[in-house]
Amino acid sequence: MCLASFCWRVRNLHTDWNLTWHTENPDFTQCFQNTVLVWIPCIYLWVCFPVYFLYLRFHDRGYIQMSNLNKAKTALGLILWIVCWADLFYSFWERSQNIFRAPFFLIRPTVLGITMLLATFLIQYERIKGVQSSGVMTIFWLISLSCATVVFRSKIIYALNMGAEVDAFRYVTFCIYFVLLFVQLILCCFPERPPLFSETVNDPNPCPEFSASFLSRITFWWITGLMVQGYRRPLEAKDLWSLNKEDKSEEIVPSLARNWAKEWAKTKRQPLNMLYLPKKQQKSSDSNGDVTEEAEALIIKPSQKSSEASLFKVLYKTFGPYFLMSFLFKAAHDLLMFAGPEILKLLINFVNNKAAPNWQGYFYTVLLFVCACLQTLILHQYFHICFVTGMRLKTAIVGVIYRKALVITNSARKTSTVGEIVNLMSVDAQRFMDLATYINMIWSAPLQVILALYLLWQNLGPSVLAGVAVMILLVPINAVMAMKTKTYQVAQMKSKDNRIKLMNEILNGIKVLKLYAWELAFREKVLEIRQKELKVLKKSAYLAAMATFTWVCAPFLVALSTFAVYVTIDKNNILDAQKAFVSLALFNILRFPLNMLPMVISSIVEASVSLKRLRVFLSHEELDPESIIRGPITEGCIVVKNATFSWSRNDPPSLNSINFTVPEGSLVAVVGQVGCGKSSLLSALLGEMDKKEGYVVVKGSVAYVPQQAWVQNATLEDNIIFGREMNESRYKRVIEACALLPDIEILPTGDKTEIGEKGVNLSGGQKQRVSLARAVYCNADVYLFDDPLSAVDAHVGKHIFEKVIGPKGILKNKTRVLVTHAINYLPQMDSILVMCDGEISEMGSYQELLKQDGAFAEFLRTYANAEQSMENNGNPSGKEGKPIENGVLVNEVPGKLMHRQLSNSSTYSRDTGKSQHQSSTAELQKPLAEKNSWKLTEADTAKTGRVKATVYWDYMKAIGLFISFLSILLFMCNHIASLASNYWLSLWTDDPVINGTQQYTNVRLGVYGALGISQGVAVFGYSMVVSIGGIFASRHLHLNLLHNVLRSPMSFFERTPSGNLVNRFSKEIDTIDSTIPPIIKMFMGSTFNVIGACIIILLATPIAAVIIPPLGLIYLFVQRFYVATSRQLKRLESVSRSPVYSHFNETLLGVSVIRAFEEQKRFIKQNDMKVDENQKAYYPSIVANRWLAVRLEYVGNCIVLFAALFAVMARNKLSAGLVGLSVSYSLQITAYLNWLVRMSSELETNIVAVERVKEYAEMEKEAEWSIEQTAPASTWPEEGKVEFRGYGLRYRADMDLVLKNINVTINGGEKIGIVGRTGAGKSSLTLGLFRINEAAEGEIIIDGINIAKIGLHDLRFKITIIPQDPILFSGSLRMNLDPFDQHSDEDIWRSLELAHLKNFVSSLPDKLNHECAEGGENLSVGQRQLVCLARALLRKSKILVLDEATAAVDLETDKLIQSTIKSQFEECTVLTIAHRLNTIMDYTRVLVLDRGEVVECGSPDHLLQEKGIFYSMAKDSGLV
Repeated sequence: MCLASFCWRVRNLHTDWNLTWHTENPDFTQCFQNTVLVWIPCIYLWVCFPVYFLYLRFHDRGYIQMSNLNKAKTALGLILWIVCWADLFYSFWERSQNIFRAPFFLIRPTVLGITMLLATFLIQYERIKGVQSSGVMTIFWLISLSCATVVFRSKIIYALNMGAEVDAFRYVTFCIYFVLLFVQLILCCFPERPPLFSETVNDPNPCPEFSASFLSRITFWWITGLMVQGYRRPLEAKDLWSLNKEDKSEEIVPSLARNWAKEWAKTKRQPLNMLYLPKKQQKSSDSNGDVTEEAEALIIKPSQKSSEASLFKVLYKTFGPYFLMSFLFKAAHDLLMFAGPEILKLLINFVNNKAAPNWQGYFYTVLLFVCACLQTLILHQYFHICFVTGMRLKTAIVGVIYRKALVITNSARKTSTVGEIVNLMSVDAQRFMDLATYINMIWSAPLQVILALYLLWQNLGPSVLAGVAVMILLVPINAVMAMKTKTYQVAQMKSKDNRIKLMNEILNGIKVLKLYAWELAFREKVLEIRQKELKVLKKSAYLAAMATFTWVCAPFLVALSTFAVYVTIDKNNILDAQKAFVSLALFNILRFPLNMLPMVISSIVEASVSLKRLRVFLSHEELDPESIIRGPITEGCIVVKNATFSWSRNDPPSLNSINFTVPEGSLVAVVGQVGCGKSSLLSALLGEMDKKEGYVVVKGSVAYVPQQAWVQNATLEDNIIFGREMNESRYKRVIEACALLPDIEILPTGDKTEIGEKGVNLSGGQKQRVSLARAVYCNADVYLFDDPLSAVDAHVGKHIFEKVIGPKGILKNKTRVLVTHAINYLPQMDSILVMCDGEISEMGSYQELLKQDGAFAEFLRTYANAEQSMENNGNPSGKEGKPIENGVLVNEVPGKLMHRQLSNSSTYSRDTGKSQHQSSTAELQKPLAEKNSWKLTEADTAKTGRVKATVYWDYMKAIGLFISFLSILLFMCNHIASLASNYWLSLWTDDPVINGTQQYTNVRLGVYGALGISQGVAVFGYSMVVSIGGIFASRHLHLNLLHNVLRSPMSFFERTPSGNLVNRFSKEIDTIDSTIPPIIKMFMGSTFNVIGACIIILLATPIAAVIIPPLGLIYLFVQRFYVATSRQLKRLESVSRSPVYSHFNETLLGVSVIRAFEEQKRFIKQNDMKVDENQKAYYPSIVANRWLAVRLEYVGNCIVLFAALFAVMARNKLSAGLVGLSVSYSLQITAYLNWLVRMSSELETNIVAVERVKEYAEMEKEAEWSIEQTAPASTWPEEGKVEFRGYGLRYRADMDLVLKNINVTINGGEKIGIVGRTGAGKSSLTLGLFRINEAAEGEIIIDGINIAKIGLHDLRFKITIIPQDPILFSGSLRMNLDPFDQHSDEDIWRSLELAHLKNFVSSLPDKLNHECAEGGENLSVGQRQLVCLARALLRKSKILVLDEATAAVDLETDKLIQSTIKSQFEECTVLTIAHRLNTIMDYTRVLVLDRGEVVECGSPDHLLQEKGIFYSMAKDSGLV
């Protein structure tokens, strides 16, 4: 009655139902209009104001200038205020005239006026804070206008009907008020101009989101421009918008990193004996320690949980606040969801109640439609927030992992291999992204269940408990399945990690595999791992089928049990339309949270596994930046006192009590045997090792040249400059000193040539010199060289020593530490450190060490021949007289002018006839036209256009056609059964009621149950069939991919970055394994659901046939429109993903170089840029999904509208059962349509994986591996006679011949040395012999058989090579020597003994089963070379090729290898490509190659007398 007190003297005190409801012409009372309808908008604005005000205070986007739009809004606000208060003053005036009105005539205008002032204030405040379009205000004007419209209508009716006196003044003010509100609402729909000084102003392609109006943002209209563009032509990277500032890496990553650092510091404070492994780990501190911990199931919580940094807390702190918004949206959506069934209940009552006025039906219809639309808008705002949060999470995690990877210690690197870290980046980060969309279901699902049950109880009473019981029974079943799935997942991840790791190695060492013909052995290894993986997959497939079965049948079983109990408890319980269909609608709502819960739980479990893996990785020990003091010191440039180093905290020390001081500007050599700790010493100086004790100071900046050159995938120039600014003159000097000028001339586009991944298009020597040039260019104070001269020819080495490292080189004033094996440079050193077993055994200048007559003198005596030491000490025999060109010693070659070729192993080439000053930088940069024509690596390309039907057909064939069609048939059965059961239910509800009971209850129930059971059987069948089919397909596709990649020629691997290939083997195969089958299931399911719903609606109201086709067309149009863009965005996203991984891989390989040069910041920035590039494609694809969903749901909402509308129109003809059936189906259709499009686009975007895997099947292949018909005898080659007849070779069809016209006959048992300047074609000869490249002309004949006619394996098994870079694979040492298990252990031990490795191997704990690390990193380079020698000894073939095999070993080892080769391969033909001429001085013949032709051939002594090229090379090496 409180309203009544406001409303005295007005007819009908409070709302009279007869006036409002039970009438053909409804209206509200005056009192209600003047109080409630006025207060609603006011209350809304005042409630929002404090929250909104605070939000604006802290989110300042910049200041917006006054515009006409803003002036208009403000003016209108003020006029509204004036209008309201005019009313107020009019009331006061009336009082003065003694006309007393009800109190609300005073209160209404007062409240409204103040609210309008508040609105005007907000309009200005938003402008100052840079809000371009305000949701709060738009909604306010909308609510005000809606309330005013009701009043307006009632005023008009009142004026027309009553003929009563009309209050003219108030009518006029109200009309003005109404019009002004309308104008304000329209103005609110237009956005303001962008704020001053915002980023968008100088951004070439800003994201339109923030400048869009509120309406445009809630309906995602602002992306339409991009969609139209994508529909007209395939999108390209340049069409994408820039990321919003708050989504960029530089904003997100630091905040997560800060929070994690805080959290980590907290836990580190607690005294703990172990740092990052839980206690249980201590016993197995082998290299697998971490991995076992990662794979540990999560259910067992380690007791010392408290001491672990909680990554979850950190993520919550960083991303929580924004995520809270989604909480509100989700709650609102959940409540609205239940409006549908409630309105359905009213609708059915309305159809049953023939007396009800018609407008009520239309009112319900509109209400249903409005609820559905609101629900749509809210839901997609919610999703948008979730996806954006997910995207930020991924960005943050990738960034943090990258930053961590730059600082972890080497021991930590061992526990997390490159493959695993890349997996953390790709798979685990992705999991968090997926979880972000689900996490709210944790509270939302139970809420939905409780609400649904409450409404059901009201509907059916206690019988609901039967249904609940069934649900509760299903929960543990689902839970068990989820746990099982999780254990399988962990197992599968493990197999996958191993497989990718192995693939990574295979791709890195593919050349060695081909030379040894080991592809089959490794293929078997991969397939063995894959077999394990598929076994697990199969188990998960059975589980998935069970799960699908329970979740499709759950709602049905629930409905069946509830109805059965309801009908059988009491004869008088009648199942009428209202009860049945409202319950069904509620059961359908229930179905979603019940299905989602297990999914969410498993998703959370997966994410927690990932969380754990991530935490373990982020808690690895970091290098201690303080262990090496970089600062000013007085007594020298490098000072080391009593220092002991080990590779990790728990390892025994590798360097013991090191003491030395290096004075500033001196040159120090470090010498010693293979594996004595020379490289470790440099690592220790760089701070890469763990310092146990002692004191190390390095003065100033450091440059480092590693033993194995690290080259980035960038241009040659970028590799050398390495992030410093360009200084032309210095750059030229450096290039010249490092002898790179001739190489630059050979390269297709000079120093702008892109260098492939890991430097594939440079030879070993070129890489080493680029690495050297990088160090020299950076102009540091201290230089650490790890044997940079080993990979280059003797004369180039000499040149580099003189021009760069030596006493007269560019670096003569710098401090230099050089690890070397070359004795001839030692006399020029200021001092020499001799290392032995991790200790410094002697130290001093060359003369001092000779006088001491210790180990060093012994070492020298063995190696230095008299002339060499004489030449180095005394006269440089007429060296200076030679012309110097291009900064390289050149010998005139009579008469021949050479042309240069690009050779794969061209390390160095001479140029005759250009003098130094001509070769300017203009030469370096060849004309631009050529530049773009030659790119080495092929970027991962994005295909455009629709996915071809053939791809689907390929996939169906991979599954097997019988299985494919069987699954379609089972789908049909399932859906027919489902439709029939619901139709049967509607017939049941329409059964007449006689004496308060229905007749054929039992029959009805029986048939209903039978239909349900048949539905279940069909579901189980198709689930099973699809899952098993999927596994067939993935086995088949992976096998093909693997086979095709291994069969590709070498040129393919040089062109294709390994990142692309690894991507195919991890991401694409993973998609085929575990993503495509469930998507197919859901796609088929939703297709049939939509068709079913349309059929039912047509059955109930045939007139709907007019509406469904046009809606269907709109639907198809929107969908096609969307798919074009979405597919292209997905492709752009996956293409921009590859560089992130490639760059990451590259960084991990070169991390020590990056740290030495202190370039971490630049690399972090590059990584951030690459991640942002990737997210730039991902962000529009999220929004495109929302855009689509909103539009489609509107189509669905229209179907609901029309189904209800037609039912209301035909209410006299229809039974309540049919109305219920048709509306309850139409309520579901929105969800189905949404799923259908999502699934069809998901299917299309994921099927691309099949397309990309098939892509490699069409690539060119190398020749057959073995050919039955022409296979040579098993004893071939018997004597080992090799003939080259007019042989020529080229690398690519469009390039010149690298070898031409080679005619040589090599008799069995001859020892041939092959020499020549770099780039003369020495290595090309071996490539031809192994048919890595096929002959361009001529032929090679071995023992009378033309090698081009036999299979590649037949050939490669019979020739043995010891390759230039010794590559080992991770696995046992035994596997590395004999992957096919053809030899006995005795043979292997004998070969190790001959290779001088027996002592080393027998000292290892696991002997032959010693695990080699990835790339053999736990053996020194020299030891790896000896392992390669042991391989050759095992094979014992008639022909042996040595490709610069002894470049990386010290002289002693070199001598051992040479003597072994002499004794063991006496009978065999040996071809040696030599850098050190002294190794081939006793060979039978020497071939001298130049420019791809044989220029001299004969015995060494004979050639020396001829005084030709060989003589001059010998002279350079000091052998003459």
